Amino acid sequence: MNLVIISDDYLPNSTRVHAKMLHELALELKARGHTVTVLTPGKASQSTKLVKESLDGIGVWRFRSGPVKDVSRVRRLVNESLLSFSAWQAVRPELSSMKVDGVVYYSPSIFFGFLVSKLKRHFNCKAYLVLRDLFPQWAIDEKMIGEHSPVTYYLRFFETKNYQAADRIGLMSEKNVEVFQKLQPRFNNIEVLRNWVAIDSNETIHPYWREQLGLQDKVIFLYGGNIGKAQDMLNLMRLAHSLKDEANAHFVIVGQGEIFQEVADFIDEKALTNVTLMPSISQDEFKVLLSEVDIGLFSLARTHTAHNFPGKILGYIANDLPILGSVNPGNDLMPMINDHQAGFVFENGDDAALLKAAKDLIVSFGLRKQCGENARQLLDSHFSVESAAEKILSGLKG
Repeated sequence: MNLVIISDDYLPNSTRVHAKMLHELALELKARGHTVTVLTPGKASQSTKLVKESLDGIGVWRFRSGPVKDVSRVRRLVNESLLSFSAWQAVRPELSSMKVDGVVYYSPSIFFGFLVSKLKRHFNCKAYLVLRDLFPQWAIDEKMIGEHSPVTYYLRFFETKNYQAADRIGLMSEKNVEVFQKLQPRFNNIEVLRNWVAIDSNETIHPYWREQLGLQDKVIFLYGGNIGKAQDMLNLMRLAHSLKDEANAHFVIVGQGEIFQEVADFIDEKALTNVTLMPSISQDEFKVLLSEVDIGLFSLARTHTAHNFPGKILGYIANDLPILGSVNPGNDLMPMINDHQAGFVFENGDDAALLKAAKDLIVSFGLRKQCGENARQLLDSHFSVESAAEKILSGLKG
């Protein structure tokens, strides 16, 4: 099959987890004999509407677009709203020489529905939506926008178009399927498609981060990823503050997002010497960092009604790291991690339990090792790129 993957972000320009996930998916599909082309935004500074590149044998087509990451909300909304238009204008001259048997598109963003519909009509093919965020619902939950505000109705319109373009929709967990069915009862073409990760067992890693950061003898807690309201990063900062007198423990926070400065201000205000806050680093640098730390951290805001499975967790379990985190009530990630004894996950707000688990992990190498091994088994059984590719291909063929 000739497949097109559409995403608002892709390697090597991106440090985000989903860009890496999609590249791993593209490589798996290629290994199965399919031809894969990725369509993704480039930069507004591109001199042409479309730039064709190649990465590991995957064609990457970058269409000219305004920035949709790390800009103001208003600017992002405008630029994202134009994604389908900009992409269509860029690829339309190529249509006569293209052959497309299926489209895989990733959300967020919610603004590719019109593009996918046009491609489906032109090539008479099917589309699979990899749906990772129930947006704008989580923004309503966080009171970033009002439930009945004009901007919400605008976003809901594009959200609906995004779903209507899909022949099959893959959500990351059973709980997310339940929530989606309540919010969008008209769509029944849904299934669980878990996040995935590919393991390169032959790769050689040369560590340097512990020495570079001066943390040779520390138990390192790592958070890597988006630093935004949806993550409730101050939840993890409260944990760091509670552990400020634990001489053996240190927190490394790596990423970007709209509350990065708020986290930096908290560290300064509390004079936390046990936290290192770093902006995003490259995928290769982050891969090395993952190999050197001891515990993987994550946090989800308590107010969420959707039940996300943060992609960063895949990197943790792929590196045999125990998981420590907080989730919104009812999130099925909590029993999954806890029942498999791959770490400790609690409802956001249970600071005492989170602190106790952190202390237990600090003092016991054996506990960290056992949880990490269990986490790796969880990856092999639930989160392989092979199973994700199989499900997506089945959705495109069925």
